[in-house]
Order: sequence, then structure tokens, then C-alpha cells
Amino acid sequence: MNQERYVAAIEISSSKIMAAVGKMYADGHLTIIATEQEKGVESVRYGILHNLEESSMRINRVLDKLQRNQAVAPLEITGLYVGLAGRSLRSISTDVGIHLPDDTEITQEIVDNLRKKALSTAIDSSLEVIDAIPRAYMVGKRETKSPKGEIGNNISATYDLIVCRKELQRNLQRTLVDKIGVDIAGIVVTPLSTAQVLLTSEEKRLGCMLVDMGAETTTVSIYKDGALRYLATLPLGGRNITRDITTQNVLEERAENIKTNYGNAIAREVGSNLNMNGVRMAEVSNLIVARSEEIVANIVEQLKYAGMKDSDLPAGLVCIGGGSKLNGMLDLLSKQTALTVRRGQLPEYIRMEEAKAPTSETLQVASILYSGASVSDAVCLEEPQRENLPVTGEGYEDEPEEERESKKHNKKEGSKLFGKWKNNIAKFFSAPDEDDSDLLE
Repeated sequence: MNQERYVAAIEISSSKIMAAVGKMYADGHLTIIATEQEKGVESVRYGILHNLEESSMRINRVLDKLQRNQAVAPLEITGLYVGLAGRSLRSISTDVGIHLPDDTEITQEIVDNLRKKALSTAIDSSLEVIDAIPRAYMVGKRETKSPKGEIGNNISATYDLIVCRKELQRNLQRTLVDKIGVDIAGIVVTPLSTAQVLLTSEEKRLGCMLVDMGAETTTVSIYKDGALRYLATLPLGGRNITRDITTQNVLEERAENIKTNYGNAIAREVGSNLNMNGVRMAEVSNLIVARSEEIVANIVEQLKYAGMKDSDLPAGLVCIGGGSKLNGMLDLLSKQTALTVRRGQLPEYIRMEEAKAPTSETLQVASILYSGASVSDAVCLEEPQRENLPVTGEGYEDEPEEERESKKHNKKEGSKLFGKWKNNIAKFFSAPDEDDSDLLE
């Protein structure tokens, strides 16, 4: 890894598009020097890009602002680490094994073959496997986290396959690469990256739950004995509460304001008689409490689906995401799960040099940036190419007119200030969007 390199990442969610540029150092530290975002992304539903044209326009605006940020300019963004999340993202466990001759030393090649076998597990044809994460290995009858070098006549493991609908990756590729023209330096599974950054190794070993409460989805990740044990994405989030409030004949913008400033996930002991411009706050409170309890009940239910109980997670619950900012939400989680609950925060090895956005809103993109840069040496920003102009009065006189015009044309084409990704929107070619309505039922 280079001593210091510039890296960039983007998080595309149902509530916002956020991009960040940072400096990654050889000692594993990351300094985020700039972030830009655009909120209210209607072209993304449940984490899936369903309007590629509108999404590309919004992403272009974010990247344009980021590239003009004084901490970044005049560098050009040539690649991005991209977060992968959405309604269909989840884990599926599978057991695989390989029989070996007696007294075989386990090599890296054998471990790799075991993983390939897990990746080839037959699953629903509408899904694709993104990753395969081992919980632990068994060499003979011995359990181990590091099987390489062990001696035995068989090796087996339980893998958690990370799967999602094919549209998640395909639409990211079609938007970022085909329409915008920026390279994807790496696809990073957002829940795994946030767990890598926000959870300590001790918490993962003891047992803990990471909950990301977004606008339209809530992702639950459960860790035990140092490994992922369960991952699921629920089609519920903070926007469900906002839309419930709109039944009181208010627009979504005002409903969001009411929820943020006056809402509470826990019912008040004494009801309110307050009436705000025709909106009865007692009724609003009932709506907020009912939907909050539904979301929390679904989170708690994931423990049962994982085959675990509260006592299996002594390290408690770590909560992030905009939905968790609702007053009383963390208290409700603690009350319903009997777990200690805390907010997630960035570790010391990730430093925010630019404070344009609140740290709570940058946790995901910072995690994507760090996780991607940790496993790849990709350089995401480059110095712009400078045009070499001929000396005045020289270089053209003795050339045929056709060659002079050709050179002028080539130089003009080579002087694009922001690189190939900042094309005129009108020149984008459009591919027919696929119908994702089945994801939104």
C-alpha cells in the first residue's frame, strides 16, 4: 500500500446520496477530508435504484460538488467504492465439507476450494451470492478459526452466504459505469462494513446486534463468537412513521418536521390536548408510538429467527441510522429487548477533518470508504491531465489543413476538466429500466 493515497466512496440510500473523499494511510488510519450529499432521493426505493436516469443526475450533482470542494480540487474522481444495501439483502447459512486423504495438511488452496464450494450452493435463481463468510472451521473433530496448517482427513465449515436480488448490483453498474462513466473500485456490503468499523472484536466475540434504522429499511446484523451469525433487511423504517402522520392531512415535509420535533417512540403517561394548526397531537402521538413498536417488535423477532435470545448477546445492541434519532427510540429498543443499547460512533482511526455533515450521517459512507480501501490499493483520484499547447506561431504552418483541424479537435476533446464521468446529461444513453415492482410489494 502506498504511504498515502486518496480514496472516494458513495452511499446510495432511500433518504440520501452521500459521497466522501479521504486519505488512507499505510498505518490503517483514514482521514475524511470532504463529504457532499443530496437528500430526498425519490429515485431510490427500499435501497434499489429504480429510475436510473434521475439517479444518475443526482449522483452527478453530488460528485460535481465533491470534486469542486476546495479540499479535493483540482483532483479528478476516477473511481468509487460503492455501498451495497437494500430490501433483499440477507444471509443464508450453508454447510460444506471436503474429504481428504489421511494426515493431510490443510493448505490455503484447500480453504479456498471450500469457500468456492460454499459460493456454488444452489439458491433462488432471482438471487446472487455476494460473499461467503465462515463462522468457524472443523478439521476432523477440532474447531478452529484458522485451519491452515492443521492436520486431518476432512475439513468443513458453516458459511453465511450474503445474497441479494440481482438488480442491486446490476443497476449500480448501469448507473455509475454506463451512464456516468466512473469506475467502481469495489462493491462493499454496507452492513458488513459498518460492523467492521463500529463494532469491536470483543463485542463480536461476546455477542452483539447492529441495527441500522434507515428511511425505508432496517438492517439487523447479529454477531457471536467473533463471526456473523445472521443478517436480514426489514422493509420498515423511519419514513413509515412519517407517512402515518400524513393521514392527518399534512404533507410529508410537515409530517417529517412534526415527527422530528415533537414525536416520541414511547407513549406519554399524560395525553396531550395540543392542536397545531388543525393537527391533533394526541392522535399523532398514537400513530408514532404504534409504528415504532411495530418496527422494534420486528427487530426483536430477528433474534428468534437467528436461533438466539437476549442472553446470547451480552455486548448489547448498537444502533445507527436516521430512524434511530426519533426521541425515545433507543429507550424502546432497550425496554423491548432487555439489552444495553448504545449509538454507534466512528473509532479513533477514522478522523473527520471536514464537518459539513453531522458525524451520525456519515457513519455508513465512512465505513464503506474504510472497508473498501482496506482490501484494495485502488487510487480513486488523479491529477487532471494538462493540455500541451504548441508555441504561438509554430507547429501548424507546415501541416496540411486537415491535420491541423484534426489536432485541434483532439486537443479540444482531451481538455475535459472533470474527466469522463461529468458528461452532459443530455448525452446519456438510456437503457430501458427493468420492472422492480415485485420488490416493492
